[in-house]
Amino acid sequence: MTKQVAVVVAAGGLILTSLCTAASAADPFTLTSTMFKDGALVPQKITNSQANNPQNPNCVGENVSPQLSWSNPPSGTKSYAITVVDPEARGSAGVVHWIAYGIAGETTEFAEGETSKPSPKFVGGKGSGGKDTWQGPCTPPGPPHHYTFVLIATDLDAKELPPGLTREELLTKLIPPAPAASRVKGTTGLVGLWRKP
Repeated sequence: MTKQVAVVVAAGGLILTSLCTAASAADPFTLTSTMFKDGALVPQKITNSQANNPQNPNCVGENVSPQLSWSNPPSGTKSYAITVVDPEARGSAGVVHWIAYGIAGETTEFAEGETSKPSPKFVGGKGSGGKDTWQGPCTPPGPPHHYTFVLIATDLDAKELPPGLTREELLTKLIPPAPAASRVKGTTGLVGLWRKP
């Protein structure tokens, strides 16, 4: 190999490295689960149990919270919040199944079952049932409902918000009225379907 060709190859290698780095930096902020694919049925075990909700015969699962992981957070992310909402429940009034925030910026995953109980890894908000931990679906017979998981990257310190915020209160803290600036750095989501068997 001549010296001139060697220089061209070396330059090409530098260009390729630069392109790979740029592609990596442009990778999207994503939320995934090993337990279900986006737009697919969730496993029955993550739905709520009648032992946990004795008034609802549509609760047929074990209330095991799903595994969740995320990657490529936006620049400036200091903490995360998660909301899980069934927009079709209660005649389209919706049901908030889980609210969590104060999730440290270095966190990238919740293991299966981890958020079914309190944890120092998140601050529990107040879902529609008043609970601060995972509350799985209790979908009635009929068409499947769409359980919408939204992960929000924020520039808030993980200890900044008090426990027990509702979804509306949380969103007001994250997106305050003008002229205050939004505290949201980016969002991503995942939808799981469920209907009573």
